[in-house]
Amino acid sequence: MKTSAETPILVAAGLAVLVAGSAFAEEPVATATFRCAGGKAIDATFYADKVDLALTDGRSLELPQVISGSGARYANADESFVFWNKGDTAFITEGPDDNDTMTYKDCVAVK
Repeated sequence: MKTSAETPILVAAGLAVLVAGSAFAEEPVATATFRCAGGKAIDATFYADKVDLALTDGRSLELPQVISGSGARYANADESFVFWNKGDTAFITEGPDDNDTMTYKDCVAVK
């Protein structure tokens, strides 16, 4: 791959990606709607290293992917908001580490 000094290259996870111009438009890898207990729902747009969420309470969040032992885990900087996803299930916890509350639970992807 040939590049000039003005063409930025993004290197992540061992992959080199040529970035045209100065803007990098990442494409979603998947989308899902999760129906949860209490009539709540989560619309999720997954990218290689983050997720965009739209919640039925009106909030929209962009969360980076963080280390997880199983499934996928996305969290804000202080981990006071965490979105967990494994297979077709998901849930959200909110609050300080020692006092997390599951605010969206029993969430299952709509087929």
